[in-house]
Amino acid sequence: MAVKNSTSAHAKRSRKKAAASSSLIPKFMKNPKTTMALALLIIDSLLVSFIIAYVPYTKIDWDAYMSQVSGFLGGERDYKNLKGDTGPLVYPAGFLYVYSAIQYVTGGQVFPAQILFGILYIINLGIVLLIYVKTDVLPWWALFLLCLSKRVHSIFVLRLFNDCFAMTLLHAAMGSILFGWWHLGLIIFSAAVSIKMNVLLYAPSLFILMLKAMSISGVISALAGAALVQIVLGLPFLLSFPIEYISRAFNLGRIFVHFWSVNFKFVPEPIFVSKEFALSLLIAHLVLLVVFAHYKWCKHEGGLFKFLRSRISFCSITSCSAWPKTLKKEHIVTTMFVGNFIGIICARSLHYQFYSWYFYSLPHLLWITPFPTLLRVLIFVGVELCWNVFPSNLYSSLLLLCLHLLILCGLWYSMAENPYESDKSDSQKVK
Repeated sequence: MAVKNSTSAHAKRSRKKAAASSSLIPKFMKNPKTTMALALLIIDSLLVSFIIAYVPYTKIDWDAYMSQVSGFLGGERDYKNLKGDTGPLVYPAGFLYVYSAIQYVTGGQVFPAQILFGILYIINLGIVLLIYVKTDVLPWWALFLLCLSKRVHSIFVLRLFNDCFAMTLLHAAMGSILFGWWHLGLIIFSAAVSIKMNVLLYAPSLFILMLKAMSISGVISALAGAALVQIVLGLPFLLSFPIEYISRAFNLGRIFVHFWSVNFKFVPEPIFVSKEFALSLLIAHLVLLVVFAHYKWCKHEGGLFKFLRSRISFCSITSCSAWPKTLKKEHIVTTMFVGNFIGIICARSLHYQFYSWYFYSLPHLLWITPFPTLLRVLIFVGVELCWNVFPSNLYSSLLLLCLHLLILCGLWYSMAENPYESDKSDSQKVK
């Protein structure tokens, strides 16, 4: 009898364990986005391994990076003397620290560096997939678009550009902000800027989001933390050759070679290199930012200028009690992606590695437009094809600009919804 009871109890425990384990599967499968994301990570890991093993590496900037790093490790602190075979160093100090670590780990050899960048690619993809899973914009099946770019795979594991580290940190900053960790997000954002300045294209839209989600004191402390990162990282150069460092690492007036331009190859070279063309693009950039901020990002608050007045008058009791507020994750991602995309459209020159600056935002941008799904996919494929024409020509660059402008029009006619979470307390503290 005792044996029978023991057997019965054991059977009950077994059934409970089986029921518990089986209940986990439906719960996990209820979110097809999560399942799809994990499947894509596994498949793309295999693809990246295959690319590293069988596709020849393309030498572009790696030797120059290693030369610049060697000069830094050799004690040189004057930025004008840090050079490589492709020219002088034009990136902030974070670049030197990252690639010094890479040189230490890999011994300056390409193949182990490719493995390292392959891991970086998967980490970046994982962060991007997390952003898409956390937001309710893209359907689960469209996540596979994030793994389809031949050019982006090449940028990461066949070219080893510093853009890869900058954009991975940028996406990590966005992920932190989605969890409400604004101060941490700003620190990571600043670290990304220290590797490559293109990350600053996100700054205007990020600042507006900070004003919406944080108190004025919180905004100031977060910006101070970001500034401190730049000071600490640049300290060895700021203490020795500050002018050389600032003028070269943060040079906003660089003129790129017309041959490498992917977006404005159809513009005659004399116009392309002119100050008038650069000024026109800068004005267009600023106007578009203001227009989108006024009519789209701050529409719920009555427009950009009314919103800024309400935040500047923070001494008012009613103004102070209205913030901080909890922003919808979709609003955060949309505002940052659109702000960056406006900068992409108005950039005087986009080189091939610059595709990584906005590729991962394209599915999100396309799916918030009112376009039908087929047109969204066709635009996505069209942009990818333009970036795979080498060298770029009049037709590919003109088509790319037209596709960019079409996306921008779609973004303009997209719905501007309430950016705030209505079911959460407006006084929720920001971490």
